[in-house]
Amino acid sequence: MTRTDSRPGHWLIDSKVPQVTLAFWAVKILATTVGETGGDALSMTLNLGYAVSSLIFLAFFAVTLAIQVASRRYHAFAYWAVVVATTTVGTTMSDYLDRTVGLGYVKSSIGLFIGVLAVLFAWKAVAGRIEFENIRTRREEVFYWLTILVSNTLGTALGDFVASDAGLGFEKGAMVFAGLIAVVALLHFTSRRIPAAILFWAAYVLTRPLGATLGDTLTKSHSEGGLALGRIDSSLTIAGVMVVGILLMTYLGPRRRARIDR
Repeated sequence: MTRTDSRPGHWLIDSKVPQVTLAFWAVKILATTVGETGGDALSMTLNLGYAVSSLIFLAFFAVTLAIQVASRRYHAFAYWAVVVATTTVGTTMSDYLDRTVGLGYVKSSIGLFIGVLAVLFAWKAVAGRIEFENIRTRREEVFYWLTILVSNTLGTALGDFVASDAGLGFEKGAMVFAGLIAVVALLHFTSRRIPAAILFWAAYVLTRPLGATLGDTLTKSHSEGGLALGRIDSSLTIAGVMVVGILLMTYLGPRRRARIDR
């Protein structure tokens, strides 16, 4: 899902978020997957619990967000650090609501879905539009990252609901969400009636449960339908692949903009 600026020779160079390309979605899925394995590593493997882990990741989120907001232009690693922070926070906060508080996957998914809609409606009411690439003001940044934080928390609950309560398991659950993302992508290329921002945020929400089910597929025990790989090792490996993806995006980005300028 990409969009170019209407002015010839200009690609949203002042925007503080990356160009949305296929590589963007690949890195986003890696970020959501490492958010699942990393969140579980702290709360389960290190046995810190959901509440303490949530506080730790909220602090991580606050620090990375402060760096991102203080910056005057887009920095790849600063941006993706915030994304990873929202996915880890989303994992532990969702698990806290579902399991410790006892809301369950259905109630928490419904509540968080309403939360995402509320943020988007407020964004539209205050700013007059909903954006996803041209983020240049502090107000836009607040709505942008709030939407991401709530949507990533929703995605965790939704992924757990499909895999556990619906009985599909992690692998089939991942296939369901991959299929839904494919539908959104098809609408992006074929429909002119649905705003690009709506399709973007729909895909953004769906990549979170996809990453959650993929992460659980890697780390859950064999009896639970997983591959029983270590959470810490899996997190480090996925994070390494993600770093390579970010570097490739950073290296290829200027070349792509140069082609657009010509």
